[in-house]
Amino acid sequence: MIVSEADAWFMREVLPLEAILMLFLRQNWRNKAEIADLRQEVYMRVYEAALREIPEQAKPFVLTTARNLLVDRVRRERVIPFEIVTDLEALGVASEQAGPERAIMARDALRRLQAALDRLPPRCREAVVLRKIEGLSRREIAARMGVAEFTVNRHLTEGMRALADILFSEPQDNGRHT
Repeated sequence: MIVSEADAWFMREVLPLEAILMLFLRQNWRNKAEIADLRQEVYMRVYEAALREIPEQAKPFVLTTARNLLVDRVRRERVIPFEIVTDLEALGVASEQAGPERAIMARDALRRLQAALDRLPPRCREAVVLRKIEGLSRREIAARMGVAEFTVNRHLTEGMRALADILFSEPQDNGRHT
């Protein structure tokens, strides 16, 4: 059996990155049941690209390919097929335009979120805002904050847990009954 240059490169450079790839996919994709399929699709894209030209650095190429795959999936999931829109119009389904009640609820939710963010420790708040609002990667946040990626992960974990506690915990009774 003759092993092509692309096959040899793939086995030597890409397959050893599986643990890193799986970690990346688990951290960045909500549906855990799709992770194995995503990994296979990344491998397929990487291998097909290597058939044309072998990348100089495997790790950045594999992770960029994975990121692009996830972006493609998100874009595809956000698009509503035209047939569904037509069917809804035929059924006479009302459009979901924001009425005054929804606008008030949305403003209240934003106020609660801002108040919760204000209660976070400054470094946790900075990491959460940079990640969840500005959409920076953990590496970009680490560079901007001047800390290690591990520290960014810790700030994000602590910040998100604190936000969840603040926003979703039961209000304290304080022994008063009305």
